[in-house]
Amino acid sequence: MTATLVPGVTPPAPGGAVRAVVGGKTVAIFNVAGTLRAIDARCTHVGGPLDQGTVNAGVVTCPLHGSQFELATGAVRRGPAARPVTSYPVRIENGHLVVDLP
Repeated sequence: MTATLVPGVTPPAPGGAVRAVVGGKTVAIFNVAGTLRAIDARCTHVGGPLDQGTVNAGVVTCPLHGSQFELATGAVRRGPAARPVTSYPVRIENGHLVVDLP
């Protein structure tokens, strides 16, 4: 894993999400009750914007067709998506977001 600083992106407030380009990957970063989670920003079904989805109990629902993904692991909880999204370790260092990329 390579720690990559996310320049110019403010960490999301609790319950919020932000989209960022990190090392050429577009990720969605969520703040779930103070815990940061990062996953690929696009749903594996048809590319819906997961950063615009609703989050409940650590699961994001895609706003297009309702696919659900666990924010901690990227696993599919409900289709129509059949493939998981990639999840990434994320943290705040010295006030900046840092995402660990493979």
